[in-house]
Amino acid sequence: MELTVAMTGASGTIYAQRTLQLLAESGAVETINLVVSTTAVTVAQVETGVNLREPSAAVFNAWLGLPDDSQLIRYWRLDNFAAKPSSGSNKQAGMIIVPCSMGTLGAIASGAGTNLIHRAADVCLKERRKLVLVPRETPYNAIHLENMLKLTHAGASLLPASPGFYHRPKDIRELVDHLCFRILDQFDIPHSSKSRWTGEEVADE
Repeated sequence: MELTVAMTGASGTIYAQRTLQLLAESGAVETINLVVSTTAVTVAQVETGVNLREPSAAVFNAWLGLPDDSQLIRYWRLDNFAAKPSSGSNKQAGMIIVPCSMGTLGAIASGAGTNLIHRAADVCLKERRKLVLVPRETPYNAIHLENMLKLTHAGASLLPASPGFYHRPKDIRELVDHLCFRILDQFDIPHSSKSRWTGEEVADE
């Protein structure tokens, strides 16, 4: 499977990092086309301390804990409209934008894209491929909601960064994993099932 993953400037870099790690661990993905917005670089440094200002596959391999020689990540510049994800003739399963800023969401909803993230998302919509957007904003205003509705009608899946608690998370990692597992579910990618709802009553501890 080939996927495109984009990181934009909303808060929630940890969701992007963990999603990429889980995709790597799944064994189901052969290539990840990675695109990172300029603002995402700043947010990533603020939230996780990572320096992505001179991005490369090697830099991302180190950040994700992948082997130095891993070929999983294929990094593409934001201004590279000749990149593989910009063309519908490049066969891939779809795209994940995590986290997804309201600016990115609005640009995709309007069809007036100005960078590779916007273009790659537009390609997924026109080719009827899976497009998963993970917005991390609160509260939503009417414009945000209208844009989400437009994208839903266009075929995108909106998966807000709203983790559940029924699996009784013990730390932030388990909260993050719960959401990232739901992202992988959109592509039927295997992962741990420990946070799935079972329908069984949980005994008091």
